[in-house]
Amino acid sequence: MRFSSLYIPTLKESPAEAEVISHKLLLRAGMIRKLTSGLYTYLPLGLRVLKKISAIVREEMDRAGFQEVLLPMVQPADLWRETGRWEHYGKELLRFKDRNERDYCLGPTHEEVMTDLVRGEIKSYRQLPLRLYQLHTKFRDEMRPRFGLMRGREFIMKDAYSYDADLPQAQESYRIMHECYTRIFTRLGLKFRAVEADTGSIGGNFSHEFMVLADSGEDTIAYCHDCDFAANVERADVVYQEAAAKTPCQALESVATPKAHTVEEVASLLGVTHDKIVKTMIFVVDGKAVAVLVRGDHEVNDVKLGRYLKASQVELASQDVVERVTHAPLGFAGPCGLEIPIYADNSLRLGNDYVVGGNCADTHLIHIDLDRDTKISAYADLRTILESDPCPRCGGQISLTRGIEVGHIFMLGTKYSQAMHATVLNEQGVETTMIMGCYGIGISRIAAAAIEQNHDEAGIVFPWQIAPFSCILINLDLKNPEVCAKVEWLYQHLKSMGVDVLLDDRNERPGVKFKDADLLGIPMQLVLGGKSLARGVVEATERASREKCELPLEGFAEAFSAWQDKVMAKSQ
Repeated sequence: MRFSSLYIPTLKESPAEAEVISHKLLLRAGMIRKLTSGLYTYLPLGLRVLKKISAIVREEMDRAGFQEVLLPMVQPADLWRETGRWEHYGKELLRFKDRNERDYCLGPTHEEVMTDLVRGEIKSYRQLPLRLYQLHTKFRDEMRPRFGLMRGREFIMKDAYSYDADLPQAQESYRIMHECYTRIFTRLGLKFRAVEADTGSIGGNFSHEFMVLADSGEDTIAYCHDCDFAANVERADVVYQEAAAKTPCQALESVATPKAHTVEEVASLLGVTHDKIVKTMIFVVDGKAVAVLVRGDHEVNDVKLGRYLKASQVELASQDVVERVTHAPLGFAGPCGLEIPIYADNSLRLGNDYVVGGNCADTHLIHIDLDRDTKISAYADLRTILESDPCPRCGGQISLTRGIEVGHIFMLGTKYSQAMHATVLNEQGVETTMIMGCYGIGISRIAAAAIEQNHDEAGIVFPWQIAPFSCILINLDLKNPEVCAKVEWLYQHLKSMGVDVLLDDRNERPGVKFKDADLLGIPMQLVLGGKSLARGVVEATERASREKCELPLEGFAEAFSAWQDKVMAKSQ
C-alpha cells in the first residue's frame, strides 16, 4: 500500500491524557483515536495489527480442535439470574431495558450464553468433548478506564469454552489450551510467562494467567530461579516455617504515641523494628467487618483473604467503619478488645512481644502476646509473598517482576453448568453435569502489551509477526525520475514476493519519513535515493537493532530474502 493513500494521522506530541507508553504511541502513530472515556476507534494501521493478532489466534485455536462461533453481545438477564451473577457481578455489568421493559446487559463475558447454547443441543456423553470459541467485542463498565487499550470499557477478546463428560477429559481440554496459548504467544513474538492465578469473579477450581513481561505491568509475578514455579502474587503461597516455642513476654502496657500513625513513625518513636509491629487492617467482607493482622513489614493480600473466607466481595473498610469498630481514629487500630472476627497471618505465629494500636488516639500497646491478649479467630496465609520468602514449591530463590495479563485460562468445573442444568447422559445412562473450562485472550490488549514490551525513544518496535506492515520502502527523491522508477520496481517486486510492504511516496522531507517509519514500528526499512541508486544498492535498516546493511539492486530478491530471514529469526 502507498502511504499517500492511507489514513495515518500521526502526531508529533503525545496527548496530555495518555499516561502509559502504549497509549501515547498508539495515538501518535495514528492507530487509535478516543471516542469517549474507555472507548476507542481503530484506524487502518491499528486494525491491521489487530487482524494479524487475530489471524494467529484463529490458526492456533483451529489447530487445537476448537470451532469458531459468534454469539450475541446483548444478553438477556434471565440467563445471568440462573447463575446468580445478575445480582453479584457488580457495576461493571452494563444493564439496560428494552422497549418491553425486559432486562438485558452488554456482555462482559459469555459463560451463560455459551452454556445456554450447549445445553439445548448436547444430550449424550458421546457428543463430548465440545470445544467452541469466538472473537468478539466485550463491554465492562470500568469505574476508571485508563491506559488506553490496556484497561478500556470496550475491547476485543477471544473467549473459548470446553464442555467435557468427566474430570480426565476436562483436564485434557485444559492441557490442550495451555499448550495452545503457549504457541500463540510464542508466535506473536512476545516475552511471556504462564503463572498460577486467582480465579476471581469467573470462579472455578484453578487457573493460569499468561503475562507479557513489562515494567509497566499492573500485575506482579513471583517466579523461582531454581524451578518452573511462577504465580501472580495474588495467588503465590507463602511458606509457613514452624518456630520453636515462643518465649513469654511481659504484661501488655499502654504507651503514648502522639501523632505516630504509620509503621515507620511508631518504629522510630519506640525504637523497634518493623517486624515487631502488628498492623490491624479492617476489611468489609460480604458486608461484615473483620480485622486482619500482619507484621509491619508485610502487606495484606485481600485476594487471599477473600479466598480463605470463601467471600464474593472484599474491600478495605472506610474511615467511618474503622472508627465505628475500633473506637479510634485511623492509625491507632489494634486487635485487643475488638468484637469482630480477627484473622492473623501465619508469620505472626513466629514471634511474640509485639506492638499494636491501642484503639485510642495517640496510643499503642507494647509487650503483646497475640494468643494471650487477643481473640484470634484463625491463622492463615494472608499476606503477599516477598523476594525474601523461599519458593513454595522447591525452597529456591524468589524474584518479583511486572507483567501484563493478556490471557487467562480457567478450570471452571461445574459452577455454570450445574446452575444452568447443562447435563448429559453418561455411559450408564445416568444424568451427569458437564465439566467446563473457560479460556480468554485480550486481542486489543495484546496490541498495547506488545508496545509496552517493545519500544524505544523513537517509537514502536513491533515484532514482525504483528506489525501493520513488515517492510517500509522510502523514496528519498521524488523529483528524480530514475529513483521513482526504481522505487516503483522495488515496490512491485516486493509485493510479488509476498512481502507486506508500505511505500512512503509522500512529498515530505527525508527526516519526516524516517521519523514516521520509526514511530510506526515497521520491522524492516528500505531506503532508495539518488546516491544509493548510483551505487546500485538499497539501504536497509532493521528497526529493532538499528543494524544497517546494503542490498544490491542486481539480485535484489535473493539478498532481501536472506536479510528478511535474519530479521525474522531474531524475533522468534
